[in-house]
Amino acid sequence: MPLISEEPQIPESAQGPRVTPATGRTAPTPRPVPGPRSAATPRPGRPGPGPARPAPPAQRAHPAPAAPARPQPTENRSAPQVQLIPAPVAGALDAAEEAVDLLLESGRAPGDILVLTTGEQHPWAVHELSFGEAAYWAQQDAGDDVFFADASAVDRAKPRPVVVVAANGDAGDAVARALPVARDRAAALLIVCGDPQMINSALGAGV
Repeated sequence: MPLISEEPQIPESAQGPRVTPATGRTAPTPRPVPGPRSAATPRPGRPGPGPARPAPPAQRAHPAPAAPARPQPTENRSAPQVQLIPAPVAGALDAAEEAVDLLLESGRAPGDILVLTTGEQHPWAVHELSFGEAAYWAQQDAGDDVFFADASAVDRAKPRPVVVVAANGDAGDAVARALPVARDRAAALLIVCGDPQMINSALGAGV
């Protein structure tokens, strides 16, 4: 009877675990955390020191600090949430800037924010308008930074999720004209900084 040579069979369990490469997985990219802001570092949307034009927004604005993901409220452009920040007329612009800082720190993108002034224009707007209106409004169209505009030009301002109004002018009629349009431009949140009595009067105590 011929002998049949048999090769030893290695049980599959003895061959060690099979390593299957993971597919469809990408490692999440952590959000950068900016370092502390020095006195010489401008806020997003502000020109840097000196006469030179500031660098593009992507270079001069710090990224927002990492924050836990949380659901954003449903944005209803017909009825944004309205917040009033009491401030004297002379301090309304400073209050608006503080509101912008808080929005950025909470995770809002700079391009989500429009700031309107009813009195003296924000220094950033004055600086950028010195290069011509076309270049100035082109930055609004780019939508990658906080945009500052005079309330008299609110009809030209495009809607953004958040609109901040600095009621930094004494004329109540300017506030009365600006606020209803600003509310239409705000998709999610309208923040008004100024004298509460003047603002409530302008809105018919609707705030």
